[in-house]
Amino acid sequence: MTSQVMDSANSRRQSRTMSTRPFPRTTPSITASEQLRQLRRQAKLSQLDLALMSGISQRHLSCIETGRAKPSPGTLHNLLMALDAPLEHCNSVFLASGYAPRYEATPLTSPSMEAVRDAITHLLHANNPAPAIVLGSQWEILAANASTGVLFDLVGLSADAAEGLNLLVTLLEPGGLGDHLNNVEEIRLIAWQRAAREALSNPGLATLLKSLPTPQEASTLTNELPPLVLTRLGSRHGELKFMSTFTTFGMPLDITMESLRIEHLIPADARTWEVMARAYGQLKC
Repeated sequence: MTSQVMDSANSRRQSRTMSTRPFPRTTPSITASEQLRQLRRQAKLSQLDLALMSGISQRHLSCIETGRAKPSPGTLHNLLMALDAPLEHCNSVFLASGYAPRYEATPLTSPSMEAVRDAITHLLHANNPAPAIVLGSQWEILAANASTGVLFDLVGLSADAAEGLNLLVTLLEPGGLGDHLNNVEEIRLIAWQRAAREALSNPGLATLLKSLPTPQEASTLTNELPPLVLTRLGSRHGELKFMSTFTTFGMPLDITMESLRIEHLIPADARTWEVMARAYGQLKC
């Protein structure tokens, strides 16, 4: 499995995946002032807190939230960035204020994304001999490093099984990667809960989630909890244990950039490191 994000086999698939439909330009039914007020309350910020963070007076913010004042595009941008609002939601606020949508969803295959593709390729390669995958907004696997193929092979799946795969689907549906998890109930429930939170602001993911089986409740927790939940996979070399970490791009101003995340599976014990390093070394020979 290639660690190159933009190999010829995946370019067309990635272009389709990362090219989102044009943002709707109809005025939302909820006013900009109402949306801003809701976002501020969700963030558990007072008007004074938000005013200080965005560089405007509390009085001006109060007028904006009550609809007595119309914010400039710059003020809107500062408020929405301070609220850490999803960029698609930001576009809705701009439309409700009478402005054009501000944030685009640039295809990952676009020439303007070359530096991003290079950064992703570097991160994937640097993670070897540990697996790493790039996920889109609906948990679709956009790219994976060579060690991901190694891991798939070790658990009895095709080494190129990640091609065109959706991580959420393969974890939750029978016959996928979830069947090879030794702690399947635990991981499926965690994946479901995380996706359900994301689906609150992601209609496409919400639709996908409805089509998938709801996981069973995990077994009762023990009194002594580990520092974090491990992904435990059965392989022909016995159980392999991994910690999961995520890399995202800081300060995104593009919807595609905001949706991208790289999941790194870091071996959680010396034996897993040894198995992965040996299998990856044989791949390179």
